[in-house]
Amino acid sequence: MKKDFIKVFISFGDSRCAECGEPLDEGVFIVLRKDRVPICLACADLDHLVYLPAGSTALTRRAAQCSTLSAVVLKFSKARKRNERQGVLVEQSALEKAEQECMADSKAREIQRERAAKRRAGLDREYVQRFAEQIRKQFPFCPTGIEKEISEHACLKYSGRVGRSDAAKKLDPMFVSKAVIAHIRHAETQYDELLAQGCERYDAREMVSSVIDEVLLQWKSNG
Repeated sequence: MKKDFIKVFISFGDSRCAECGEPLDEGVFIVLRKDRVPICLACADLDHLVYLPAGSTALTRRAAQCSTLSAVVLKFSKARKRNERQGVLVEQSALEKAEQECMADSKAREIQRERAAKRRAGLDREYVQRFAEQIRKQFPFCPTGIEKEISEHACLKYSGRVGRSDAAKKLDPMFVSKAVIAHIRHAETQYDELLAQGCERYDAREMVSSVIDEVLLQWKSNG
């Protein structure tokens, strides 16, 4: 049986991530640790997921079913004094598959076009290109085209992802590496499956660390 949704909240006030120290502006997605302090999606290892707003029940259901890891997005209503569901975070591939399944539905096609337009508008092309070039410089043997995929994902405006930090914008090698490691963690290991099964984040990271190190070595030196 699939694990219940992880809870992600829309911040209603300015704060800072308790783990990386990055600002958490009002309206960004945050996760509350067990001690109730906020952390950003990057530190929560959820920043690879994409946001699907509430609206189409069929699309949401299918996307959640197709996604190994997913989260429900909640926002506190001052009027009702409770958290209310705003949408879900799911894997990109799961959303695309769900959209294909709903393609006969004109509303799903409209959602797909709107999401694509928002993504294009949210990309700073020059910055993405420079970030991708830095990835290729640091990891010359990574698969062709993967640097563009990583940079577009990490640098999306307003996402709160690794590539949007001030240090990353200066192409700090450490932050470029963080974006690459995040991609490998989600794309090349069983990390998401471990989280979906209820494994604690730090335990899951430890379990996949050796695989990440192997991939990093291959991408740096081709062996």
